[in-house]
Amino acid sequence: MARAGDLSQLVAPPYDVIPEADLAHYRSLSPYNVVRLTRPGHDYQDAAETFRRWLEERILEPDPPSMYVHEVTFDNRTRRDLIASLRLQPYSDRVVLPHERTHRGPKEDRLALMRATRASLEPLWFVYEGRDTAVPDVVQDVASRAAAVSFDGPERTHHRLWVISDPAIHARVSAAFAGLQVLIADGHHRYETALAYAEEAGGEADAPSRFTIALLTDIDDPGLVVLPTHRVMKTAIAVTGGEAATSLEGMLEGLSGRVAAGTYRDHQFQVLPLEGDVAVVELHDQVIDNMLGKRSPEDLLMYTRDASQAVSWVDEGAGAAAFFLEAPDVHDVLRLAREGKTLPQKSTYFHPKPPSGMVMDRLERERRL
Repeated sequence: MARAGDLSQLVAPPYDVIPEADLAHYRSLSPYNVVRLTRPGHDYQDAAETFRRWLEERILEPDPPSMYVHEVTFDNRTRRDLIASLRLQPYSDRVVLPHERTHRGPKEDRLALMRATRASLEPLWFVYEGRDTAVPDVVQDVASRAAAVSFDGPERTHHRLWVISDPAIHARVSAAFAGLQVLIADGHHRYETALAYAEEAGGEADAPSRFTIALLTDIDDPGLVVLPTHRVMKTAIAVTGGEAATSLEGMLEGLSGRVAAGTYRDHQFQVLPLEGDVAVVELHDQVIDNMLGKRSPEDLLMYTRDASQAVSWVDEGAGAAAFFLEAPDVHDVLRLAREGKTLPQKSTYFHPKPPSGMVMDRLERERRL
């Protein structure tokens, strides 16, 4: 855990959701803000040297083998997570379940950083089914005590963190997770990077490189929120068969409780009914993928969680057509992942993201968890 002062000044959002223009802000908060490690540009060796120096100067102070309970309060909601080391396993083992497609570029960047720092710098986010296990009781019991640290985070969030150093609790939690599958909520690229690094590093089954920091949330936690991600195509053809809507608000309301997508082109809104049971999957299968053909989505699709911004992009000519979605039900996402089905990229946006800078893990020390 960091010891250099107020964690509010030291944390930042995950590396891949920080706009380039915001990096200066996070750097200005503190000479020890985590972006100096997670977003070093291409100077990976500088990040490694910075990490080494922070350890030597006790800016980062090692905890004994620990798990953590993390609580975030936002928008009158509260979510509680467990932070622990998760054993890396290939997708073929059907223990860690992906649900989105990945691309090569981000994985190359993260692998270069991991090779240089030999550290897991950010927690990956997973969802699990905790009912009928001991985990919810453990989390509740730990959170009833005084927190080790409390701080404000990005996106008007407030966080509390508890340290679990009791080996008996570790064993209880590990036993509870032994029979569970976990769904990657956020961090597909980083998980695949960690797998690649583990193969490079080698070592025994319990070597540090065989694990990653995991933030784990019960699927039934009332604070687990998934936001919709809308799509804007840079080129498009006319979509027929939709129901006319008179406004953006009316179109979005027309999606409620239906397997449907909204569309916007030539200043016209429509609600497009879709066959199937998960709208984002059916929108790609029935409409978008047919338009893309063999072309990469990275070249022709833009994404935003702001429906008004999607409309503006079309009106300004940056895009030719916009498609709007409701957030998918996370239970549907888990079901499809268990069936081995992969959703289109950016099908989910779990919110709010766990801040980076709370907990890190060296991948070269001895591990006994």
